[in-house]
Amino acid sequence: MSAGAGQVADATGNWVDTLAPSATRPYLRLARLDRPIGSWLLLMPCWWSLGLAGMKARELPSPWYVLLFFIGAFAMRGAGCTWNDLVDRDLDAKVERTRSRPIPSGQVTPVQAAIFMGVQALVGLAVLLQFNRYTILCGFASLGVVVIYPFMKRITYWPQIVLGLAFSWGALMGWPAMLGRLDLAPLVLYAGAICWVIAYDTIYAHQDREDDALIGVKSTAILFGERRTRQMLTLFYLLAVVLIGIAATMAGGGNVFGIGLTIFALHLAWQIRRIDVNDPALCLRLFKSNRDAGLILFAAMLLDVALPRM
Repeated sequence: MSAGAGQVADATGNWVDTLAPSATRPYLRLARLDRPIGSWLLLMPCWWSLGLAGMKARELPSPWYVLLFFIGAFAMRGAGCTWNDLVDRDLDAKVERTRSRPIPSGQVTPVQAAIFMGVQALVGLAVLLQFNRYTILCGFASLGVVVIYPFMKRITYWPQIVLGLAFSWGALMGWPAMLGRLDLAPLVLYAGAICWVIAYDTIYAHQDREDDALIGVKSTAILFGERRTRQMLTLFYLLAVVLIGIAATMAGGGNVFGIGLTIFALHLAWQIRRIDVNDPALCLRLFKSNRDAGLILFAAMLLDVALPRM
């Protein structure tokens, strides 16, 4: 489907295009509210960390904390995407899928985008300040990784590692929000989440593999290519399942969580079996399915706390 006036090529026909006031649409697109899957994927490690702490404390996470992380993930993903678009505006203009984004298409000036990024960051700060001091410090510590990520695709074929460091940071946030400290279990969860991000973003990057190669942008999709992608997805998804399982065991997770982890693993295996790196639409669909995988894992954590031990 081609993009109409003001639309983004890979996100047409959404609520922003049909319902939002015209003046707000470029900003909503900058924040990626027309395609919120990235916000959901940023949120998942936050909720996993809450669930992990809940298994440790044998109590369900506060609904207030669940809501705060939801708002914070959408605000900070929006700010991060706006920063990414500011840094990448010249590259985006050279790629078919991204040249219709608000900045390269001229819908928003760089100054306007920078101001909007600041507003979103302030919303994120307001959310962060609702937590205890330890969690606030953990949140501020993530900013360095967020700032450098857009530059990594210019210098390494592994920018997905840096994205994993940034998008998995929530694994270090929910635990201290509930328990006021960091332990080994959330660190292991963080490592598992990083592996998960590397794999699913490799799937996503295959949509732009040919354009990226032409303009000199690097990614694991280009590095692995058609021949090795399935093998590397298997490796990173397997590491994710093992590390998340270890983290849950350290937190006292039981059989209910084990069942959920198995379903999560089967979902990842389904993605590996279905992947066709030469089918961009399928790659996007499999990438988006990771929200469901993440929700399965979080539900398993909550049920492990709420249900009697098996």
